[in-house]
Amino acid sequence: MSKPAARIRLADAAFALFDERGYEQTTIDDIAGRAGVGRTTFFRHYRSKEDVIFPDHDRLLSLIRDRLETSSHSTALVAVSDAVRLVLLRYLEEGDLARRRYVLTSKVATLRDREIASVARYQRLFREFISDWMGDPTESASLRAELMAASVVSAHNHVLRRWLRGEAADPVGEVDAAMREVLRLFPPPGSGPEGGGTTVLAFRTEQDIDSLLPALRRVLEEGGGQ
Repeated sequence: MSKPAARIRLADAAFALFDERGYEQTTIDDIAGRAGVGRTTFFRHYRSKEDVIFPDHDRLLSLIRDRLETSSHSTALVAVSDAVRLVLLRYLEEGDLARRRYVLTSKVATLRDREIASVARYQRLFREFISDWMGDPTESASLRAELMAASVVSAHNHVLRRWLRGEAADPVGEVDAAMREVLRLFPPPGSGPEGGGTTVLAFRTEQDIDSLLPALRRVLEEGGGQ
């Protein structure tokens, strides 16, 4: 059997040492030594011991940006859902490594802060894309884009945390369902009553439907069918 690649050996060594000694007490020399490589090899793959823990966010952000940029105005929301799925799949591919990271970041404040900063980068990317898609420079539209981006990220993180805790048997199905919920909260501009169509109100009355229909028709005619 071939020897695992140095990058994988370094990651395995780092997490093993973090478990044994704690994150703060583990040095880069410790990690390199456990992996059987030198410092030069370590820095060829990672910039710091923090980088061993976290996925390649720059690469992942680039993949998300590429997916968003290939969409048209009519497929923008589909692209957002696809991009969220891309992020989740990246964590699923990591498997146990992602779960070990989750445990570690919950214990180490500096790692938790870095994770929060990374989440903010994803949210900013979604917010900028949604804002451009809306094409509305008003403050209310800017707020709507911010809220929608925050909801997109929150939906992903909710499902991801469930999977990391072993609570989600079908995380991909769950994230798709979560995104449908988000998109229901934020219908495309012009798709509501202002954009045309018929609004139906439901209410209860003792009258039967046959006696109500003529009155309803008169209301619709007087209101221009709105």
